[in-house]
Amino acid sequence: MARVQVGDPAPQFDVTSHEGDRLTLSSFRGKKPLVIFFYPRNNTPVCTKEACSFRDGFEDFVDAGVVVIGVSGDSNDSHREFAKSQRLPFPLVSDEKGTLRKAFGVRKTLGFMPGRVTYVIDCAGIVRHIFSAQFAAKKHMQEALAIVRGLEVNTG
Repeated sequence: MARVQVGDPAPQFDVTSHEGDRLTLSSFRGKKPLVIFFYPRNNTPVCTKEACSFRDGFEDFVDAGVVVIGVSGDSNDSHREFAKSQRLPFPLVSDEKGTLRKAFGVRKTLGFMPGRVTYVIDCAGIVRHIFSAQFAAKKHMQEALAIVRGLEVNTG
């Protein structure tokens, strides 16, 4: 599995969020940067901490003109419950077959645990930052926010 690197075009995707909205990379191109964070599983301590850190920093991402998307292998039903219980204001995407994880090259940790990796993608669809740390839940949001604040956002 090839890993996406900084400077590479982000893989194309066409997914449906837990709220039923269609999300595609091309729909954001030229409009908004993206932060896509892959996490192992809903309702686990580290994953909940990570999702909640993105929730707590969500207004900062909105102010920076950035869309945040969370991805795990959980079902959309599980995502709906998780989003509701944790008051998550951003879309969660079900990647039950691992297609999106494979497209980005997100590898398993210790050979069995889905990796925790965050990608910052600019308006042109280019990956500008990658952060991977299995247990540094809050640092994913902090790293992403620091990078997006430095991006030029083309809102027109």
